[in-house]
Amino acid sequence: MAEYQSKLTDNAADFIWPNDDVFGRIASRYDWLCDLFSFGLHRLWKHRMAQRIAGETWVTLLDGATGTGDIMLRIFSKISDKKKNIIAADISEKMLGVAHRKLMPMPSNVSLVRLDAENMASIPSASIDAYSISLALKICNRHRVLEEALRVLKPGGRLIVLEASNIRYAFIQRLYLVYMSICIPLLGWLMTAGDTSAYKYLLKGIKEFPSAEGLAAEMLNAGFESVEFERLTLGIVAIHVARKPLVGTLHV
Repeated sequence: MAEYQSKLTDNAADFIWPNDDVFGRIASRYDWLCDLFSFGLHRLWKHRMAQRIAGETWVTLLDGATGTGDIMLRIFSKISDKKKNIIAADISEKMLGVAHRKLMPMPSNVSLVRLDAENMASIPSASIDAYSISLALKICNRHRVLEEALRVLKPGGRLIVLEASNIRYAFIQRLYLVYMSICIPLLGWLMTAGDTSAYKYLLKGIKEFPSAEGLAAEMLNAGFESVEFERLTLGIVAIHVARKPLVGTLHV
């Protein structure tokens, strides 16, 4: 793990956010805003995501958008081998600051690194056993993120993704999007003293994000295999799990 120990390494080129850190500005309030906007459901999603990650076989895990470290905390409560290596990465230094405070009691084999999930040049190819990313594909170039995930994973390595999805019942899906379109910007404006920039990105990403089947197809097109997914809360989000082929893919 020595090659990953440079804390808060900046490798954030070509990200699609504006120059200012829109999520960094709400980092200290991000967790309770998630409680407010999702009625606490995000806790169930993160719990299930941590279960799926902990259930995979890995020695080194890279979490590509660790945010405030919520899922990493949950993973440590579920794995018996505390010597496993975790690289918790995010593009937002302020988000990483919150994660650092949460993860301080964790073992020293947890590294916090500032990385852009679209361009992780400091992570060697075929060096990671498992790669996870949660609720971030919708606010970045997901095709580039999937390409990078495939590159850094060892042959046979696992990709685990928690992301927005589609409710299969059209009427409920429409109601959900109405709620998101009206309530989320309003609550965001009230709770952040008029700063709704982060939630505009989230809302746009949710509306334009593919279905669970569509994301599975994109993973296959990116070079992954054995793609499966699990819908949560009627399909508001889904967890996708895929594998890098044992042979036939060479990314350098």
